[in-house]
Amino acid sequence: MNLEIDIEDWPESDWERLAVRTAEALSEVEPALANPRLSASLLFTSDEEVHALNREWREKDKPTNVLSFPMLSGEELADLEPDGPPVMLGDIALAHQTCAREAAERGVSLEHHAAHLIVHGLLHLAGHDHETSSDDAKKMEALEIAALAKLGVADPYDDHSLTE
Repeated sequence: MNLEIDIEDWPESDWERLAVRTAEALSEVEPALANPRLSASLLFTSDEEVHALNREWREKDKPTNVLSFPMLSGEELADLEPDGPPVMLGDIALAHQTCAREAAERGVSLEHHAAHLIVHGLLHLAGHDHETSSDDAKKMEALEIAALAKLGVADPYDDHSLTE
């Protein structure tokens, strides 16, 4: 998967490298995301920007940690042949202040929390949804845990849920 990454209002760090490594780890546990034709955009931005996006596109007037805007259905993704032109999977936006606060509250690094939220967002782009049923939530969490383990990141669901 090709990632188009834009970094605004996040502290100095190698966010691009983290995002690429995270997407690679996820593609090892979710084969649908290993399709070389896929492309996704990832925006590291401020709470203010994510709040505006959440209000405009989801009619929720608050910031959140991660937003995902899929451009393919799960069925379209599953049927996508590996050969052909690039296909946009969707867009993800991460809110710095919310992510930093959540990481501090949980006693994890911002990098590890951001990796979790990138995995979470990419799974939403792939058609996974933890809000549809408890079985879907368990499947999504298992994929997140497996992908994060490949990065050396501890199980984020061990004591609590990190996503809202």
